[in-house]
Amino acid sequence: MSEISVFSGKGVLITGISGTVGQCLRGRIATLGVSEIVGFDNNESQLFLDAQESAGQFRPIFGDIRNSDTLFEACKGVDLVFHLAALKHVPLCEVNPVEAVRTNILGIKNLIDAARSHGVEKVLNTSTDKVVNPFNVMGTSKLMGEQLIRAANLTEPNTRFFSTRFGNVLGSRGSVIPIFRGQIEAGVPVTLTSREMTRFVMTLDEAVSLIIESMTLAVGGEVFVTKMKAIRVEELAEVMIEDIRGVDVQGKSDSLISEVGVRPGE
Repeated sequence: MSEISVFSGKGVLITGISGTVGQCLRGRIATLGVSEIVGFDNNESQLFLDAQESAGQFRPIFGDIRNSDTLFEACKGVDLVFHLAALKHVPLCEVNPVEAVRTNILGIKNLIDAARSHGVEKVLNTSTDKVVNPFNVMGTSKLMGEQLIRAANLTEPNTRFFSTRFGNVLGSRGSVIPIFRGQIEAGVPVTLTSREMTRFVMTLDEAVSLIIESMTLAVGGEVFVTKMKAIRVEELAEVMIEDIRGVDVQGKSDSLISEVGVRPGE
């Protein structure tokens, strides 16, 4: 089934549309013949800018997925849902576990209820590689969200629920690349939690292509997992230092890179 046939004439809801992935997804979806894009987020400023930049097909809704009433309104007239809104930063979830539960678990329950009420065709939940054998709050709460989506698909005949897992999206807001770039340009040592730390990574285009392809292929109940490259974060820092500062890192990494210790939940 082609992307055009899946999206043409459909109303699409994107929760968390103001994030990096949401912004890129909005641009891609707008080219696929959709009838309307509903942008749902608690970032007032970005929603306002999106509305100013978009044609009449864009409907901004200011709200939080923890508010079931607002989410219920957002699902009216919607055929397809991309659920991107979440608490994603491991250290913040560790020190705010109740908020992580409210957003990553109860927020998904609210979405499931709203989608069922309005007869939405498909609901895609974006998850994370950190749900595998989770030992932190973020991974555990996202795993519970996956399980709620799976259970909803078993009990709802009219709406198809499914998930797709991301790695770390390079260059997204809060990711290491903009942080490293700022440190390098400021001439201060790049901070690493550990020189042995590794991450599964994907580009922004890869992430958006993955979720569009998942929406196209899904028949309900799946957890889509793409093969992602794993990198050592120290190697990424070294490459960025050499590229931005023009310095050969060989033999100088101790002065250019500072190890600050593993963060809570890592």
